Amino acid sequence: MIQLNDILYGNVELPAIFEDLLNTAALKRLSGVHQSGAIFLVNPDMSHSRLEHSIGVTLLIRMLGGSELEQIAGLLHDVSHTAFSHVGDYVFENKEENYHEQVYADVLLNSEIPAVLLKHGYHIDQVLNGDFPILEQPLPHLCADRLDYTLRDSLHGGLITRYSARLFLQRIKLHDEQIVVTDEVQADWINDVFKRLNDDLFNLPLHVYANQELAVIIRNFLKSGFLKESDLFKDDTFLLNKIRSTNAGYEAVKAIKLHKGYTNFLRKGSVLKIKPRRLKVIQTHNQIH
Repeated sequence: MIQLNDILYGNVELPAIFEDLLNTAALKRLSGVHQSGAIFLVNPDMSHSRLEHSIGVTLLIRMLGGSELEQIAGLLHDVSHTAFSHVGDYVFENKEENYHEQVYADVLLNSEIPAVLLKHGYHIDQVLNGDFPILEQPLPHLCADRLDYTLRDSLHGGLITRYSARLFLQRIKLHDEQIVVTDEVQADWINDVFKRLNDDLFNLPLHVYANQELAVIIRNFLKSGFLKESDLFKDDTFLLNKIRSTNAGYEAVKAIKLHKGYTNFLRKGSVLKIKPRRLKVIQTHNQIH
């Protein structure tokens, strides 16, 4: 068993399989991958990790009564994110922001994870080919992945309080394997929070600037051969240190932190296109049990 303490879900005890998974190199790497990409370079409050989100998704699925297999899928769902998360999508100009999904199977199969699953009576195919409706739903619907990052990123970004997040979590339940909200006020609240998260944090010009500039730096070093694509599957510290080991890279990262070029960025406009997202949660009446 392993005891976890999360800012949103509190203290939760999980079975041994989760401890073994969290001890794999693949999941440990996510503790060094910033959830919000390069934004932490200009906004230190946004320094939480991709692992925190992955654990949060697991705990949310568990809170809602999802199966152990779906909880496992939740823990593993972002294991293939590159360093700096969605910056990898911008490096490869992936407009759907799903590069990590394209390489998901390869990353899983080439890790310790299949052996850990077998040890506990599962097969990797159950994760790769399973149907997990609590974990993932298309927009504009709620799902554990979308809900956790909405609450977690908004909390770290100062848009909401932990109290308001936990109050909302008391007003959700499962109906036909989908997350529904049982309170009209809370349904309106989460729709508004999701909108503000996308408009005021993800698309804040300074945040877009940081992600765009780091993507350009990485892309240029990949083209020159100094960086290899495999470097993107290390953690942020490794990649940042390798970039800053060159004078040009050191100065380029420093420029992002000092907002050099930001005025020019505002004048020219962003070339980075953030995928548009909107949530439309409708209250489901309390008579649903």
